[in-house]
Amino acid sequence: MEVLKPPAAGGHGLMTTPADISADVKAILSAIEARGEGAVREQAERLDHWTRDFLLSDAELRDLIDQVPAQVKADIDFAHEQITRFARAQRDSLSSFEIETLPGVKLGQRIVPVQCAGCYVPGGRYAHAASALMSVATARVAGVPHIIACSPPRGDHIDPAVAYALSLAGADVILQMGGVHAIASMAFGLFGGAKADIIVGPGNAYVAEAKRMLFGVVGIDVIAGPTESAIIADDSADPITIAVDLMSQAEHGPNSPVWLFTDSRALANAVLQVIPDVINGMPNKAVCSSAWRDHGVVILGSDREEVAEISDTYACEHLQVMARDLPWWKSRLINYGSLFLGEGSTVTHGDKCAGPNHILPTGRAARYSGGLNVQKFLKVLTYQELSAEANELFSAVGSRISRYEGMEGHARACDWRLSKYFPERDWDFKVHGDWPGRGSDSQ
Repeated sequence: MEVLKPPAAGGHGLMTTPADISADVKAILSAIEARGEGAVREQAERLDHWTRDFLLSDAELRDLIDQVPAQVKADIDFAHEQITRFARAQRDSLSSFEIETLPGVKLGQRIVPVQCAGCYVPGGRYAHAASALMSVATARVAGVPHIIACSPPRGDHIDPAVAYALSLAGADVILQMGGVHAIASMAFGLFGGAKADIIVGPGNAYVAEAKRMLFGVVGIDVIAGPTESAIIADDSADPITIAVDLMSQAEHGPNSPVWLFTDSRALANAVLQVIPDVINGMPNKAVCSSAWRDHGVVILGSDREEVAEISDTYACEHLQVMARDLPWWKSRLINYGSLFLGEGSTVTHGDKCAGPNHILPTGRAARYSGGLNVQKFLKVLTYQELSAEANELFSAVGSRISRYEGMEGHARACDWRLSKYFPERDWDFKVHGDWPGRGSDSQ
């Protein structure tokens, strides 16, 4: 392995939150927990100069939707259809069942949605209409009965296209607020909303830290850091396509890493040569330039197996493969948020309209977690039903294992059933027999 371009701002590692951000978030959450809606209003006025009601009324929603051009609506409709089709397939892949493992023993699972989901839709530098679809539509397909959405206002209201996407996707309540106080409002059930059981959606470092601190009070999807994008390529790939795709993702922000992993020195050099020209042609070239300078990485592997190992070590959020034998790569790679196979598949498709969710793990969390999906909103509830006859075997085993572990109380729950259901039976292992009203016949 050879690093042809190391990052100027340090290597790749787990995401950390600066101490000052953690302290600020903790103080805001404590104030909101103590003083409720008043503290939220103070935060909104201080940060967004917002003094109006947070709840988007039906009339305001209609006015915003009327501002959305027809083509924008059509494109959002198309993206919504792709996202919901994929989400429905995910939902159908998980089912309830019941099996009888032995006579008198019924085991099963039920699939039950959470009762309230909070969906955060960022709205700072960009209007994230697609993100509104990714969270709300997925929760709706999962069967969540109540969905609250929060998005920060851009001036006097949230972005009209975001409002349209939230309405189309099925949000029950739309709050015009962002930041830590939005996360807290959904978690604590403020402004007439129910308390969220899970909060999902990307955001800045403050939003991510608020979700981390509130985990346990509510469930969360992922703790999302800066967007990460990597490309695996061999000598069959087009250097310009690689450069354009890397810089298109660098647009997310100056701290968004972009990485190239290849086994072709010639390709790597060609990409390094063309990237400055691609950056200079970008309308936000300062952002792209900073991301590339400070966080861009190019690594040369000896062969495709080593390239795959490098990629799995980085565990990137978005991973593109522009190489021969795509089936090999699809079966070999195991650590990524979402995979884009072939030159025809760019991350923008996944971000906006392809169907799989774009709310994905960062900071190497793809080693142990996938991105947002229907199953994040679902609970797998298991159950068991044992007949009296089945207790002859199962209570015997349960009693003995409990005593092996030193858990006498657990053992006695099984012992009681053995005594109750089989009163004449002599057991060849210890069964407690000193029960109220039964006398003592311990063995």
